[in-house]
Amino acid sequence: MRASSTRLAVAAFAAAAGLAHAGLFDDDEARKRIEDMRAAQEKGAKETADRLARIEESIRSIGVVELLRQIETLNAEIARLRGANEVLANQVEQVQKRQRDFYLDLDSRLKRVEGVPAALPAGAPDAAAPAVAAADPAAAASKPPSKEEQAREVKAYDAASGLFRRNDFAAAAEAFRAFLKDFPQSALAPNATYWIGICQAALKDYKGALATQEGLISRYPQSPKAPDALLAIAAMQAEQGDQGSARNTLEDIIARYPASEAAGKARTRLAATRH
Repeated sequence: MRASSTRLAVAAFAAAAGLAHAGLFDDDEARKRIEDMRAAQEKGAKETADRLARIEESIRSIGVVELLRQIETLNAEIARLRGANEVLANQVEQVQKRQRDFYLDLDSRLKRVEGVPAALPAGAPDAAAPAVAAADPAAAASKPPSKEEQAREVKAYDAASGLFRRNDFAAAAEAFRAFLKDFPQSALAPNATYWIGICQAALKDYKGALATQEGLISRYPQSPKAPDALLAIAAMQAEQGDQGSARNTLEDIIARYPASEAAGKARTRLAATRH
């Protein structure tokens, strides 16, 4: 009986020990699995973080490249605009220089005309009479204009000149035409004709400008504006690409009006074309 009890007790103890060992094994397995899962999560999180970092770096790289491309495009556009500005500045400077030459010539002519009466001795005829005779022989027998008429003439011419100085070439041309209509025998008629041609050239009406300057030379061949008209014709021929005709016209100025200021300019231009 006692032996049976002892065996039962041993068996019970062995069973309890087995259950305890099994319980310990289950806890270790669970912990291992938890640790494996945690490691897997950490690995996945790290991989995800690395992937996001690479994506962000790619995005930043793309942005920088695009920014650099835009900067290069802007720099090229700025360079183009600077070049265009330099060209325009040079063109403006050339136009202003031509205009200054026109103004100086115009002012000198006006001062010359206005200064003639004061230089004449007492009792001499009005200055307009010999000047008109030189410009248009048919007017030699006409009655000299009165002082009031001269004042009106100068005022009309000055008004047309003022329009020209303001670069209102269309209005200036009309004003000079009106001047010629009102004062056809004026000593300033060749000047007015010349400036009409210059206005037409400024308005790109080269055909009309050439006809006007050629008409001036034909009607007033002895006028101081005749060589200037030829010089303007040469400039327009060169502007239109007819360099041969331009050279011929410059040589014509030197041959016909060798002592004129226009002849000096013609020599300078011819020398420049030979270099």
